[in-house]
Amino acid sequence: MAEAALDAVRRELREFPAAARELSVPLAVPYLDEPPTPLHFYRDWVCPNKPCIIRNALQHWPALQKWSLPYLRATVGSTEVSVAVTPDGYADAVRGDRFVMPAERRLPLSCVLDVLEGQAQHQGVLYVQKQCSNLPTELPQLLPDVEPHVPWASEALGKMPDAVNFWLGEAAAVTSLHKDHYENLYCVVSGEKHFLLHPPSDRPFIPYELYTPATYQLTEEGSFTLVDEEAMEKVPWIPLDPLAPDLAQYPSYSQAQALRCTVRAGEMLYLPALWFHHVQQSHGCIAVNFWYDMEYDLKYSYFQLLDSLTKASGLD
Repeated sequence: MAEAALDAVRRELREFPAAARELSVPLAVPYLDEPPTPLHFYRDWVCPNKPCIIRNALQHWPALQKWSLPYLRATVGSTEVSVAVTPDGYADAVRGDRFVMPAERRLPLSCVLDVLEGQAQHQGVLYVQKQCSNLPTELPQLLPDVEPHVPWASEALGKMPDAVNFWLGEAAAVTSLHKDHYENLYCVVSGEKHFLLHPPSDRPFIPYELYTPATYQLTEEGSFTLVDEEAMEKVPWIPLDPLAPDLAQYPSYSQAQALRCTVRAGEMLYLPALWFHHVQQSHGCIAVNFWYDMEYDLKYSYFQLLDSLTKASGLD
């Protein structure tokens, strides 16, 4: 009896993503030709938890005309920033039986620019990606070139952003599949970003496992070692690479349907909270994103229920 009930729960969980997709998930990420009004943004995109790419939202930013690698060198080249360094470009990702975080180095931005422009070499792959409002805290000289927030989004969401982050890295730097509890407005200033997205409703098809956390350390000889973070609890993370999924190990993922989109210079992606995303970029891409904390409302509670049922039923 109990096994039959469990099978029924599993069946419902497997059917749920298709039903949700049919009702509310677009076949492709839609484009808006101009920023929405606060009311339209909240009604048409935030409430239904739908992504969109917004054109002509950054045209008034001086950064769009100014920001190039030579401009960054002239303006903030001597400024030290936190740089993630990894042997393969994957920071915060599953490697073997570990959840591995990058080595962090404080480097003058000019060192990163030297590598991006092919004037110097550095062991591993470099990515300026410190997600703790690194634009105002580490590169305040660049603030006059952008807005401190997105006014129509701030009005719609009823708050100011929790973080404003600056991103700059090599093409080899990849963000592994994950989700955030933030409404994310991702603005590409130069180059392009390639996003692979899954709606929260695909959770029954997306595997999670618990991993011992570890951190890369860069030795003086220039090699990488792994050091376990023994004081930290195990980290739940997605082991699957959506670009080359191991369907023998994770067969359910074949039923998930990813949306792919490219965000180009001058465009802004609205990435709703709880959407799974995997990110690649063109070499030397420059971007800024605004994180607004999500509302912990019924949508959040429903996702937590979906997550808990997926784990409890053994679909995970």
